[in-house]
Amino acid sequence: MQVTHLLTHKQKSCAKFCRFIIALNSFCIFGNSFARVSNFFALYMQTSNHSRTHQSIGKLIDFRYNKRNTELHLQAENGFAKVLVYHPQIIRITLNRTTDLWDFSYATIVPPLDDTPAQIAERNDKLILTTSDLKVVIYKNPLLFAFYDPNDLLINADEPFSNSWLGEQISAYKTLQPNEKFIGLGEKTGNLDRKGTGYTNYNTDFFAYYSAADPLYISTPFYMGVHSGISYGIFLDNSSKTHFNFGASNDRFASFTVESGDLNYYFIYGKTIAKNIELYTYLTGRMELPPLWSLGYHQCRYSYYPDKEVLNIARTFREKQIPADVIYLDIHYMQNYKLFTWSKEHFAEPQKLIQALQALGFKVVVIIDPGIKVEQEYETYQKGVQADVFLKYPDGTYYTGQVWPGWCHFPDFTNPRVRKWWGEQFAELVQLGIKGFWNDMNEIATWGNRLPELIEFDLEGHKASTRQARNLYGLQMARATFEGIKKLLPQERTFHLTRAGFSGVQRYACVWTGDNVATDEHLLLGVRLVNSMGLAGLCFAGYDVGGFVGEASNQLFAKWISIGAFSPFFRGHKEVNTASAEPWTKGRQTEEIARNYISLRYRLIPYIYSHFYESTQNGLPIQRSLAIDYTHDDLIYHPNYQNQYLFGKSLLICPNESYHQFTKVYLPEASAWYYWYDGKVFEGKQEIVVESPVHQLPIFVRASAIIPMQSLTQHLSEKPEKTLHLHIYFGQETSEFLYYEDDGTSYEYKQGNFYKRLIRFEPQKRTLSFEPAEGNYTSHFEKLKIYFHHFQQISQDVKINGKLQSVHPEEVQFIKAISSFDPMGKTYPEVKTQAKTIEILNTTQKIEIIW
Repeated sequence: MQVTHLLTHKQKSCAKFCRFIIALNSFCIFGNSFARVSNFFALYMQTSNHSRTHQSIGKLIDFRYNKRNTELHLQAENGFAKVLVYHPQIIRITLNRTTDLWDFSYATIVPPLDDTPAQIAERNDKLILTTSDLKVVIYKNPLLFAFYDPNDLLINADEPFSNSWLGEQISAYKTLQPNEKFIGLGEKTGNLDRKGTGYTNYNTDFFAYYSAADPLYISTPFYMGVHSGISYGIFLDNSSKTHFNFGASNDRFASFTVESGDLNYYFIYGKTIAKNIELYTYLTGRMELPPLWSLGYHQCRYSYYPDKEVLNIARTFREKQIPADVIYLDIHYMQNYKLFTWSKEHFAEPQKLIQALQALGFKVVVIIDPGIKVEQEYETYQKGVQADVFLKYPDGTYYTGQVWPGWCHFPDFTNPRVRKWWGEQFAELVQLGIKGFWNDMNEIATWGNRLPELIEFDLEGHKASTRQARNLYGLQMARATFEGIKKLLPQERTFHLTRAGFSGVQRYACVWTGDNVATDEHLLLGVRLVNSMGLAGLCFAGYDVGGFVGEASNQLFAKWISIGAFSPFFRGHKEVNTASAEPWTKGRQTEEIARNYISLRYRLIPYIYSHFYESTQNGLPIQRSLAIDYTHDDLIYHPNYQNQYLFGKSLLICPNESYHQFTKVYLPEASAWYYWYDGKVFEGKQEIVVESPVHQLPIFVRASAIIPMQSLTQHLSEKPEKTLHLHIYFGQETSEFLYYEDDGTSYEYKQGNFYKRLIRFEPQKRTLSFEPAEGNYTSHFEKLKIYFHHFQQISQDVKINGKLQSVHPEEVQFIKAISSFDPMGKTYPEVKTQAKTIEILNTTQKIEIIW
């Protein structure tokens, strides 16, 4: 009777009535044991009066544990929480005011592991949940979480006011640990160590962004904390606008906040940065192996037109013997910027153009934005209306926004039916021979840059507004494009590029850092952004070499292209109404520098492709922040050295501004580092000053490195010579390199048609061994030429499969000398290093090194 009376009374306010039903429903769902009237009244009053000041989740009232699902349900005074053992090293925590906790995600792709061993124990003031790798202490009053390792080392703990509301916002506050550092969050400006800063995730079109701009185009709400010799990760899986504070304006806590929806996060304890990344990408997925040609040099401009200019660019690359694989067509290839059309004036015969480019060894990538022009006579628009694929306002009318073609509608890529429709629109482009697709403006970007928040999205039938879906739009557009092309070309790998995305976008596309600026500041900012993207699972990433906005000096362009050669995605790109910025447009000296470093990248393709394969297996990036291998070395976080990174396992890249002739470099711990060009040896764990002339990017090789290379080709569809060049650098550490090869184009590698071989250098045993090859693919390389660098003790012989064979001294040159254009006669001498070499068959199993 009391409940009935209350119901009648509250029906006078529709809003309060709805909240009443939610509260009542929450109790029904949670279980009869909670159906105490006094508790119900308390919860009802809390949900009907969202505080304008801080409101804690409050004291734990009751709990139940589902041992089969290793799932713990918690009821507190002001809300509910769920703790799920996802994996022995991953705990998922979700909380909100009701038991109707959101369980849908585009980011995560794996369910919890079945039957993960876990125990729950109750003490007077706490619950203790234990796995083989983690101990979660759940305090009862108020409801708080703390994470310990099995040896009771505190990893992470809630502040007393954590798990709380300010209006609709929910926040977790985490106590700062002594000397704690924070890294990650993907595409975020600022320092490698995020300590003392704050960030927002809300995908934004930010033309010519400044060096501290935030937010940018991509949201990956995953960060890692570092302290006490360990590291952990937190992935906040909420697609609404979220905020992170790493001790900004306070000395007490780090925090993360969601503006709407549940506080839903995964606590990851891999102990090392590498393992945290592996576990995060286990949750959110890893990239598919891209086509080999996509690892070459890409040339882009907004825009190349007409078709004669495109062909001229391609022919000039070949005439000047500057390797390249890809040419882009920006929005001017379309008829009045309308998707899935060709300009009748500038590209009258697109198939003929594409075939001519293919004959020159070029693949074509075309831009595809999301906006479809509102025009009755436009076929794609008509199809979209007929199929009812566009985003709508709450009243059922289509949302219209202005972008390049004029007023446009936008497909709702969160609807599976729309994604299928979208994929079908690419049929003609695929038939023409297009192999790559570039999704831009997908934040969504419109003139005014203020997407209305009341637009409705399908979200796989879950229905949501812009507030929940904006950060997902780029991810889902990339997915729709990727899946659509895969249906049209099921046997062939194609290339996909996206500007916007969310966690998990690495499954569908390569990413880049958007509309950067031609300055030295942006040169180094781009390096840090790609380093940070790699920490968030975005392994195939890059920036616009030379800067998209403005014009780079000859010196800046030369420096940028040398650094870009050591980025996973290597593209030159320039905006409209600026001077051309192809490698030969900045003078003869810059042209030679560009040729040197682009050629060096092409020779390094076996090393690069093998690392791409590794990334598909464990999520580790190709461009690696030093925080991965040297997490607890304070110097790698110093502003002087935070731009340095490892390219693959063994090459230390040391970027600096174009106007510096000398640069300070930090060589982290190793038995030795070797200067790449002349082989000069340096001890590890020291700071040094080196020359950094514009034609010679400082690069060091880690001791015990194994670096496979090939002969130079002008594009990656051209086969190199049959000898694989294997460079081994002396060191005290045992090292391994997993060499990988396949046909570079098909998906047959998934059926075992690959060649994979582990190479191991064991200096203590004085052996270089080759494990038997795995897979059904026959290696292109019939011979191995081994280069022993800095093996001063080596005799004239090595023992190959038990038989002595002589080695021969040889000079090695990685880049050519630059011509002198100095009127005073200054020259740039050739720089070479020495090695001892031997040629063997690729079937060799073991080499014993005699000294």
